[in-house]
Amino acid sequence: MKFLRFILYPFVPVYAFIISIRNWFFEKGIFKSVSVNAKVISVGNITVGGSGKTPLVIYLTKLLKNEGKKVGVLSRGYGRKSKGYFLVSDGEKMIADVEQSGDEIYHTAIECRVPAAVCEKRVEGGNKMIKETGVDTLVLDDAFQHRWINRDIDLLICEQKFINDPSFFTQRLLPTGNMRENYRSVRRADAIIINKKFSHALPLPEEIIKYGKDKNIFYSYYKTTCFVNAVTEVEYSIKDFEGQKSLIVSGIANPYSFINALKQTNVDTSNQIIFPDHKTYTLKEIQKIRSGFYRTNSHSVITTQKDAVKLIKYSDAFDDVEIFYLKIELEMEDKKGFKDFILSKIN
Repeated sequence: MKFLRFILYPFVPVYAFIISIRNWFFEKGIFKSVSVNAKVISVGNITVGGSGKTPLVIYLTKLLKNEGKKVGVLSRGYGRKSKGYFLVSDGEKMIADVEQSGDEIYHTAIECRVPAAVCEKRVEGGNKMIKETGVDTLVLDDAFQHRWINRDIDLLICEQKFINDPSFFTQRLLPTGNMRENYRSVRRADAIIINKKFSHALPLPEEIIKYGKDKNIFYSYYKTTCFVNAVTEVEYSIKDFEGQKSLIVSGIANPYSFINALKQTNVDTSNQIIFPDHKTYTLKEIQKIRSGFYRTNSHSVITTQKDAVKLIKYSDAFDDVEIFYLKIELEMEDKKGFKDFILSKIN
């Protein structure tokens, strides 16, 4: 994989040129952002996957809901098997299944219990969702690069581990590296969230200091709350799984943080099946998981919440295998400061 990315290195300047021209068109007003009849908060990043966008969307959505806002979440619906606008949830019941919506927005809709929809064109999706559900505040999931819709707040979340990793295949633009845009794009953000996940705080790299010096900077981190039976939704304490030998199953962009979280709960993580991000599970994968479970003599299967919403479709095939997901929540270090900043921009 790294060899292929190295071979594609000559295309990095081409990609950089296309991105820079596109951004220049927006800055000069040749491409125009369109407003919708609601307050709009965008959550995004400048890297490919694993920064914590969806956990931040969930945190932000719950915050706005608790403040009495009629909030809804709009996403592109990456990995879904449908096209165009699709209402995922009306806030009370799920309307679409995970294959129609995509795993991230499906997870968000269940967790937040707010209206949620998917649409590649965010202006079209926003207008339809506002008309259909009456929301007055839209949270856009993964929209930092989707500049066609005007936003009141642009939040940029950066994984601390990533921005402190100087390796060749990290700090490069696509298709060689993992960056969608270079660090100059940080200037577009209204606030930067440095996601420490499960790590201690590290000094900010020079690029963030340079381009984000006038920005509001907040720190977030992950906390594990409990293990949840994926089928029954019964919750179990972290201590109930200490020392337990489990088969770890993951299909997310950056399984490192998930595995690290499990290690901190003292779960035996030696047996793992790692799938690509946004994995679409079929009976082939289910049989692989079942085979791995019995071969390793594991007590249970432990997966992510994002994977769990897709695996429960095959609950009948797991009749003799218990599947749990580790519930992980994002927290802000300065909760009050973050809340005051958000409300000051939309009230």
